This record gives sequence, structure tokens and C-alpha cells, in this order.
Amino acid sequence: MRFIFALFLLSALPAAADMRLALGDGEAFTYKVSWAILMGAGEIHITAKSDLTGTAPRLRVITTTATSGLARLLMRFDARAESVFDLRTGRLLSLTESSQQNRRHSEHVVAFDYAAKNALYSVPDDPAPPRSLALPPGDPMDLITSLVQTRFWDLKVGQKRDALVMFDDEFYELTIHAARMEKVYTSLGTFDALVLEPRMDHTEPKGMFRKGSTVRVWIEQDDERHLPVKFEVEFKIGTGVATLTAYQPPADSAATAVTKTAPQPVEVADEKPPAPDAKDSRP
Repeated sequence: MRFIFALFLLSALPAAADMRLALGDGEAFTYKVSWAILMGAGEIHITAKSDLTGTAPRLRVITTTATSGLARLLMRFDARAESVFDLRTGRLLSLTESSQQNRRHSEHVVAFDYAAKNALYSVPDDPAPPRSLALPPGDPMDLITSLVQTRFWDLKVGQKRDALVMFDDEFYELTIHAARMEKVYTSLGTFDALVLEPRMDHTEPKGMFRKGSTVRVWIEQDDERHLPVKFEVEFKIGTGVATLTAYQPPADSAATAVTKTAPQPVEVADEKPPAPDAKDSRP
């Protein structure tokens, strides 16, 4: 079960330079995580806050993940990831990830140097010097932030977009496919969502992809917020699902927070979902 929580923290996807970051100052998401038959296995919290104390404006995105309930009795897991972005370019400047699984602690820091085309990977309190990683084309993000970023990709069913993924200290080349439309049922209401699936089309599958695992994200299409209402990591031994339970819009947004009130979907009279692709997705 630890894999579902680890994978929500240990990989990264890129976005184009000078892009619009998909998170704004004060924006926050809360997800309930289920694993197999454990419906309340944990929670994921994502918050974004601007930082104007340095020489350039930055955005700090913090993701915390923790097991809860029976899952926590079986495995105590807490993790935190902090991504620091340059608000002028949208590029990730540094990524710090740490996790505590029962008594086992791990932590690493990655600092990105786009001019030198490398990234320095270091482990706090490790006497070994930082390792230099060759930085492939693209601007990395941590997994959760990158999945949220897809809300502004504006992909349509049948379209795809290449991306770069980083698992700990290894880069993966992925292609994100807009697979189909599905209805997603959550405590916030029912959403019409676009299902995005990363696949290894250009290189030999490795890691979790070689073992037959699948990652998906559901982006709601009912309004301009395009909320990522659901994430899923599927393994042969079970499926981990993170479903949106609360949302706080950016501080400069006129939108209202979503907590218990279901959003009203926007109906399009002439829109008919394709019969073979339209499915229901329930948490």
C-alpha cells in the first residue's frame, strides 16, 4: 500500500517555459485516498502560496500525504513535498521531498539549473556530495503538481502531449493521452471529466510501467476551473484512488470555495458523449 502514497510524491512532469502555472496564491485541494477495500486510507492536501521575500516572486506548492484510520494502523506513512516555482517563467527552481514510513525516514532535495542543463540531487545529512543529473529538455514538476497542471492543457479526446517524468533520480519519457470522457461521482457532486493517461510510447517501458501499472487523472470539464477531481494509480495488487473532497480557489479569484456544496454542471445541448467511451467512475 505504501506505493500509492509514494507515487503521489516521487515523480515529475514538465510544462512549457513561460507557462501559466495551474495553481494560484491561496489555492488549495484536499483529496481522500482509498486503497482496495480501505475507503479512508489517507488524505492528500495541496496548498499554494506566493513568496515575495526574495529577489524574484515565487510560488511555493506544498503537498502533504498521510495514511489514516485502519490503513495507519497497518502502515504509518507521512510525506511532504515542497516545490518552489519562479512566477516569472513558471519553472521549478527546487523540489524537497521527505517521507516517514513507520521508523524509516527518507529525504532528498533537487535544485534545477536550466542554463547548465543539470539538476543537483542531494540527501540532507549525507556526507556524500550532491550528484549532478543531466536535465533533459523540459521543465520538471513533482507528480501531484504536474497532474494538477494538466487542467490547463486543453486536450480533447484522442489528443496527446509528450512529457518528462522523474522518479526519484531517474527521468522517464511519457506521452499523456486524453483517453475518454467519464462521469465522476464525488461528495462535491457529479462531474463530466476528461480522463488523461500517461504511457511510455517512445521508449521501452520501465519501472512501474514495465510492471503493468497505470496512472490516470480526471479533469472536470463542467466549468473554467477544470478541477482535477480524481487521481488513480493501478497496480496488479490493487488500485489507489484519490478523490477531491474540498477546494479553495486562489485569493484573487471571484469563485467560491467548494466544500460541501455540489457544483452546478454546465449543460451543452448539442453535446453527446461517444457511446463506447462514456463511462461512469465512482469513488
